[in-house]
Amino acid sequence: MNRRFLLALVLSSLAGTAAAIAAQQPTFRGTADTVRVFTTVTDRDGRLVTTLEQKDFEIRDEGSPQPITTFDNHPQPIRLIVLLDVSGSMQGNLPILRDGTVELLRHLREDDGVRLGTFGNDVEISPMFTRDARELEQALPRSIASDAPTPLWRAIDKALDAFPTAASEDGGDERPVILVLSDGKDSGPLGPASFRQPVASQSEVIERARRQGVMLYGVGMRSRGARPQVPGIGPGGLQAALMSDFPDPGLARVAEETGGGYTEIRFGEDLATAFAQVADELHSQYLIGFAPPKRDGKVHKIEVQVAMKGLKPRARKSYVAPSERKP
Repeated sequence: MNRRFLLALVLSSLAGTAAAIAAQQPTFRGTADTVRVFTTVTDRDGRLVTTLEQKDFEIRDEGSPQPITTFDNHPQPIRLIVLLDVSGSMQGNLPILRDGTVELLRHLREDDGVRLGTFGNDVEISPMFTRDARELEQALPRSIASDAPTPLWRAIDKALDAFPTAASEDGGDERPVILVLSDGKDSGPLGPASFRQPVASQSEVIERARRQGVMLYGVGMRSRGARPQVPGIGPGGLQAALMSDFPDPGLARVAEETGGGYTEIRFGEDLATAFAQVADELHSQYLIGFAPPKRDGKVHKIEVQVAMKGLKPRARKSYVAPSERKP
């Protein structure tokens, strides 16, 4: 009788201990209540590091460490929109754009999907996500107008329209990503139909990407303008002329803020390699999730840290916390 009583007492104690431990463990709350932070880690030589474990990471919200509720280093399905600059300075580059797109497809997985967009005199984006190279090639123009502008921010703004209003609404683990190739600075709304065009700015693009959880990558190409730039008067004019063939510096900032990467290539360098590197990186990232400590609907700064020295994590800088649900 005493032995039965002791056994029951031990079992009851073990059950209570297990319940207490379980209560202390982070729990996955589901996509709607989890901030998903995709993180790239590189070593001192810029090589991807893909063998870290959850214990190697720390994530901070407004400076305070947060329990990691989910961790995964398996490739996540990607929904990728590729935006190609077809402004006047890109004349003659259609074969390069085509080869880069084909190489990108070779490095994507079967569960990934791509839409191809171009921006010049207008912004055009193919109608659906696909892996069909011929269908994507049809989205490329047959020629590029010499006077076509560079509506960079309007193009990204339109690409953001192609994704759900929040990453959690995508219904799964599919990741929204935008890859932009551009060789010039944003020209804003130009042309006779400009008054009908929606206006977008760099700050508005960052805000929308933050709210929707969209990661943006940029590839800047040194321009090969059809006409030489005439320097203006004074040192400022000369500097403007020297910088005229550089990509828009805002593209690198948008990529940094959203956790993506930015690389710059010169005319004639291998665009296909740059696109392939982006695809490989997207499939080598860590998914780190945490429950937002406050449901205040405000922008929260976040930071990902890695315990091992010599490694550099790269992730988005902020997120918008969900608002408190009304009864």
